[in-house]
Amino acid sequence: MTSHHVRRFVASVAVLSLGPIPARAQRDDAVRRVTLQQAVEIALAQGHQARAAAAARDAARYRHDAFYSRLLPQLSLTGTLPSYNRSIIPVLQPDGSTLFRAQNQTEAELGASLSQTLPFTGGSIFMQSSLSRISVSGTENLLTWSSTPFVVGLQQPLFQANTIGWDRREQPVRIEAADRQYRESREDVAIQTTLLFFDHHSAAVELQTARTNAATNDTLYTLNQGRFQIGSIGENDLLQSELALLRARTAAAEAELEFERTKAALLMGLNLPAATGLEIVVPSLPPDFPVDTAIAVTEALGNLSVLSALELQDVQARRSVAEAKYGNNFSATLTASYGFNATGTNFGRAYDELLNAQRVRFQVDVPIVQWGAGKEAVRAAEAEREQVARLAEAQVEQVEHDARFAALALVQARRNLALSATSDTVAQKRFDVAYNRYVIGNISIDNLYLAQQEKDEARRRFVLALRGYWQAYYRLRRATLYDFERGERIR
Repeated sequence: MTSHHVRRFVASVAVLSLGPIPARAQRDDAVRRVTLQQAVEIALAQGHQARAAAAARDAARYRHDAFYSRLLPQLSLTGTLPSYNRSIIPVLQPDGSTLFRAQNQTEAELGASLSQTLPFTGGSIFMQSSLSRISVSGTENLLTWSSTPFVVGLQQPLFQANTIGWDRREQPVRIEAADRQYRESREDVAIQTTLLFFDHHSAAVELQTARTNAATNDTLYTLNQGRFQIGSIGENDLLQSELALLRARTAAAEAELEFERTKAALLMGLNLPAATGLEIVVPSLPPDFPVDTAIAVTEALGNLSVLSALELQDVQARRSVAEAKYGNNFSATLTASYGFNATGTNFGRAYDELLNAQRVRFQVDVPIVQWGAGKEAVRAAEAEREQVARLAEAQVEQVEHDARFAALALVQARRNLALSATSDTVAQKRFDVAYNRYVIGNISIDNLYLAQQEKDEARRRFVLALRGYWQAYYRLRRATLYDFERGERIR
């Protein structure tokens, strides 16, 4: 069948699917007509799944920004304002005896700290300033102030894995994976919306078919009643006609319920009010554009989040190996600081006669006897890295497979749609001929009902083919994150 014929036929089915909408929803001012593309856009704009995907993407972006913000200088203020302790404490007497005396102690402290991480070394530098006050009353009164106006220091791990450096390697991959997952989630929403859309379309066509069959069988039953009265047909044919009428009415009632159910499901998927009047407009003609399997594979390998996830797993595996190796050897931590401090009985004297304050600490950790635990930890990390590499190869092959056959499936779906459209047209013509021949008495009622069943089955197959085409269309987009119709990546 030519594109012109397919266009005319699909348009007729689209109009047909709108006919059975209940009368209460047929007023133009109360009905919202929605095409497939519009339904997808509505779902992406306000659907629950689309909003959840956007929230997940935003959360990933906020974590990404927070990570890099923590690499900038950090200023913090700490304090104890105040700490009060009233208790009975032992007091040593001049004669060597101990007496218990009541004592009140009040402490207050305020400090400021400015720190900066060193991503390339994994260490940090800091500057601090603090002031504290202690007041004691009881057996004797005491008031003292202590100040540290300025301290600058360094903390540097040595012969250890650079955790900050590895975090910086992971973070760009994480945000890239999150952005790709967001685009994939939107395509998942498009696929789900397509399924809901064509569920409702199928129900509309089925309802129209059921009503048409009920009307046709009612006419045939009336005709057969007259024929039976004049003796041209037997009672068996009359009962068969009546049974067909009853079945058609039952099918129409069931089809109307299914129509309402699929409509409610579509409204829910679009996050529209349940009372919204809705008519769907089926695409008149599927878009015609080339689909190259090589392009599909290339774009899938360059766009999908699973590839970013594999890259992240590789970085994490290499990190585990590095940490295991460092954990099996000598390591150390150097902490050094230099500044000034002083003490006095009042606030002013706490800043007089400042004294130098230096601190150096070199802490080492040397594994001596591990009974092979460190070596086995390295081997385990290397084995896990090998596992990640092998699974990555399998996943890449799976991505290539899915992309290639998603492209082929769309090409096949386009062929199936054309063939189903032709079959439906032929089946409809055959039924019309059979009906006219039965009216003039040239064929039996069995042949008429067989033609009716084949007509209905051909219509169902066409609707399924139309659904299958658009499902394949959006699944190809999801499998590649590439818009073949426009020839560009999905952003």
